[in-house]
Amino acid sequence: MVSAEIVVIGRDLLMTALVLSLPAVAVSLLVGGLISVFQTVTSIQEQTLTFAPRIVAVALVLMGTLPWSLKIAMAFTSRMMLRMIEANQ
Repeated sequence: MVSAEIVVIGRDLLMTALVLSLPAVAVSLLVGGLISVFQTVTSIQEQTLTFAPRIVAVALVLMGTLPWSLKIAMAFTSRMMLRMIEANQ
């Protein structure tokens, strides 16, 4: 296997991982920011207040995006299998 192919495979892997993690990370960031603004406005300084809503929001997003995530992961797996088949020929 040529080092250029390894770089392409690594880039594809990292981009796929980034795309798959983006919805959960974005929702966690958004919910955390909104709760931080709420805490600042109301002067509530409870550190554990952000965890429960974040966990619930991320869980809901993961359940909602599961079919899409599986489709992306299956496409990546198919690409890697095809590369493996092409390399063995």
